[in-house]
Amino acid sequence: QVHLVESGGGLVQPGGSLRLSCAASESIFSTRTMGWYRQAPGKQREFVVEVRSDGLTNYAASVKGRFTISRDNALNTVYLQMNSLKPEDTAVYYCSARRPWESPDYWGQGTQVTVSS
Repeated sequence: QVHLVESGGGLVQPGGSLRLSCAASESIFSTRTMGWYRQAPGKQREFVVEVRSDGLTNYAASVKGRFTISRDNALNTVYLQMNSLKPEDTAVYYCSARRPWESPDYWGQGTQVTVSS
C-alpha cells in the first residue's frame, strides 16, 4: 500500500525553479506534519522543510527564502516550490509524514532533482 506519492522532479538550470508534489492518503495527511528531506550522492539524508497540520512551517537555513512549502488539505497534497535553485540543491527529494513529536513514519519513493547547466 503506497501512502505518499511524489512527482515533479527533473533537470533545471541554476537559478531556475521546480515544484514538487506529494499526494498522501487522507488518513495520514489530516493528522501529520508533512515535510521534505533530501539526499545527495554520498551524503546523509537531510531535513529541508516541513508544515504542520495547522500550517506552521519550519525551514532549513540552506533553503529559507528560496523554497516554499504549502499544503492543500482538500487534495491531501503538499507542495514544495523551489526557486533560485543551486547546483548544491541536487539530490533525491523525499516526502515525509510524522506525528507530532515523533520522527517520520512514512516516506515517499523519492524524486530526483538535478540542478546543472
